[in-house]
Amino acid sequence: MLRVAICGGSGYAGAELLRILAAHPKVKITVATSEKSAGKRVTDLFPYLHRYENLVYEPLDREKIISRADLFFMALPHAASQVAVDFFVSQGKKVIDLSADYRLREPRIYEEWYKVPHMFPGTLKKAVYGLPELHRKKIAKASLVANPGCYPTGAIIGLTPAIKNGLIKLNSIVIDSKSGASGAGRQSEVSFSYCEVNEGFKAYSVASHRHTPEIEQELSAVAGKGVRVNFTPHLVPMDRGILTTVYAQLAKSMEGKGIHEIYRTAYGKEPFTRVLEMGKFPNVKNVRGTNLCELGVAVNKRTGTLIVIAAIDNLVKGASGQAVHNMNIMMGFDEKEALNAIALFP
Repeated sequence: MLRVAICGGSGYAGAELLRILAAHPKVKITVATSEKSAGKRVTDLFPYLHRYENLVYEPLDREKIISRADLFFMALPHAASQVAVDFFVSQGKKVIDLSADYRLREPRIYEEWYKVPHMFPGTLKKAVYGLPELHRKKIAKASLVANPGCYPTGAIIGLTPAIKNGLIKLNSIVIDSKSGASGAGRQSEVSFSYCEVNEGFKAYSVASHRHTPEIEQELSAVAGKGVRVNFTPHLVPMDRGILTTVYAQLAKSMEGKGIHEIYRTAYGKEPFTRVLEMGKFPNVKNVRGTNLCELGVAVNKRTGTLIVIAAIDNLVKGASGQAVHNMNIMMGFDEKEALNAIALFP
């Protein structure tokens, strides 16, 4: 039985980890930390997590909890994970970090976008970007996995086959994403209150969202050269889900059917990425609560544009479900363990 600690277990990502892992036969949650909710039971915050009625949140005392778990999920805010991740990795523990602290390979780029220095460049070099569709073999051997951001997950999966097969002009990529309010985390900011979000629809962090360098880093690795994108996120009045529409100019004239077949071949063996039938496009409602990424592909012949639409649940495939998928790969478990789509529906 794998002993697991969830550090930051009172946020949305932490709660989803608890929910998903409740169905995992090879995992036992031995620690759940929360600074604000220390001393409270998990069910005091999340009554639906009945299995954890005896699990009590405690402060993140690294020395105190290190011997009580074999693998640590870090569901802490950005910049807050750096020290704890370095400590657990240095002590030989496996770590999956859901923050952005170990996603960007260059400390300089991390500091530029997150406005804090990276204090552990040596540990950063050990991190593997945790997108199984791209890095499955490296994840299997990793001691530290940097779980992808929610927006990058759909965008990277949506663009990788097109870039890998030279289908598009790399300087023409536009990524338009819409997310539910849970993407901002479990916080009490006025801008994410019901009255502010309900009946609204707005863009935010225009030309400056922190997930931009993460998307560019992974797409550049696929392309073998630098890629820059126009990425604009939007907030929509729903609790969870991300719909991403990607536009890019075709490098040469191609029929949608041929491109669709390329995508079907690329993801045909992936357990959690599905390319829908030609002419059908994803709806976030259909992936809610699951670890699925559904894709739809089309070509606008009039403008020579490839259009790829991706739908994910930002809290599952965009965060905790993908983290569990990474854990399964790291530990040699069945990749689909505890991630059955039907069982995951809230």
